[in-house]
Amino acid sequence: MVHLHSILRWAIVLAGLWAVIRAFKGVSGRTPFTAADNKAGLFFMIFCDIQLLIGLLLYFVFSEKAKAGLADMGAAMKNPALRFFTVEHTLMAVIAIALVHIGKSKVKKATSDAQKHKLALIFYGIAFLLILALIPWPFRQALGAAWY
Repeated sequence: MVHLHSILRWAIVLAGLWAVIRAFKGVSGRTPFTAADNKAGLFFMIFCDIQLLIGLLLYFVFSEKAKAGLADMGAAMKNPALRFFTVEHTLMAVIAIALVHIGKSKVKKATSDAQKHKLALIFYGIAFLLILALIPWPFRQALGAAWY
């Protein structure tokens, strides 16, 4: 389950990058909001939702790190790896996914193409940055993560 959660992050990174680049091109080039722009945001949202479901299963059922952190929150707050997986990773993920959903809804309701691109860039961009921050990258050695 952890491997699936870890592999799916790459789909999210790619879809998020695609959505942010399309939004940036739309804002900077003043292009029409096309079906491809809509699909970029939709795929970003779908992959985030799947990741959330897998993450919740891990958090409450399968993850020894989360179980250890939830069993003794005082000790978890003193341990960087436990704090990250018990609180920081989870909270940032929920906020990022909420931003993707809010952004998708606001983009759908926007009346002009320029406004759609601008809202997509703001919401997807912030969510994408949060996602990059919440990933336990291998160079963050205290977290003990891998590339896959």
